[in-house]
Amino acid sequence: MLHQKSTLNCKGQLVNLSEPIIMGVLNVTPDSFFDGGKYDNVNVLLQHVGKMISEGATVIDVGGMSSRPGAEIISIEKELNRVIPIIEQIKEHFPTAVISIDTVQSEVARQSIAAGASIINDISAGNIDDQMFKTVAELEVPYILMHMQGKPGNMQENPDYQDVTRSVLEFFIRKVGELRALGVKDIILDPGFGFGKTIQHNYQLLQKFTIFGVLDLPLLAGISRKSMIYKVLNSTPKEALNGTTVLNTIALERGAKILRVHDVKEAKETITLWKQLNHEPKTL
Repeated sequence: MLHQKSTLNCKGQLVNLSEPIIMGVLNVTPDSFFDGGKYDNVNVLLQHVGKMISEGATVIDVGGMSSRPGAEIISIEKELNRVIPIIEQIKEHFPTAVISIDTVQSEVARQSIAAGASIINDISAGNIDDQMFKTVAELEVPYILMHMQGKPGNMQENPDYQDVTRSVLEFFIRKVGELRALGVKDIILDPGFGFGKTIQHNYQLLQKFTIFGVLDLPLLAGISRKSMIYKVLNSTPKEALNGTTVLNTIALERGAKILRVHDVKEAKETITLWKQLNHEPKTL
């Protein structure tokens, strides 16, 4: 990863990836697996955004549609009604905030960028809306390319791979080629922990996470409070913060440049300690 690009051009605002950064999750949905319905009041939401920024979040990831297992794709109108007012409020109160829009629908992406977002985070990698890649190219914004087997509604119905790491890598190679052909410059790779994978698949991907570095693109780890943690520990999403920190540390060791998390303070501490370990002069 010696030649990996170290900045993202977010509508003229450069995001530095020479060191790992944090993407704070902001779900404005009633049914997300961890924090659904928690931020349905604008004042509470803005307080939470301010807290995430003050604790070290570089990017705020706004999502208006749950992608939990079994979730259905909602209408464009419903999703726009959820996310556009929130993006506008964030930009009004935090003008320098970098916002990503977590959506599978190109029209939602287009209107969100117009409202002030500057990154598109698409869990479907253009497979749900065939206009998404063209839209990303036209908007000239960074794109988070995530692997998912199936759709949220059916992705956890017996996911199967001969070799999950090879399948995800081949998927990335193909999709990056399509995006490059359209002129997309800034691409982030997300192997999609929990999206059409068994627990074993997730740990295989994390174990071999460094392999995705061969594409010389920034890697994102979205592990926060997921079932790959709490099912192994026989606990719940609410009790999965310690496990999240452990796996985020491993992801950093294996090349992650972006940690997508619900708990920014703890992720920031994780990065700070990881940097101390790796930047401290080594003596014999």
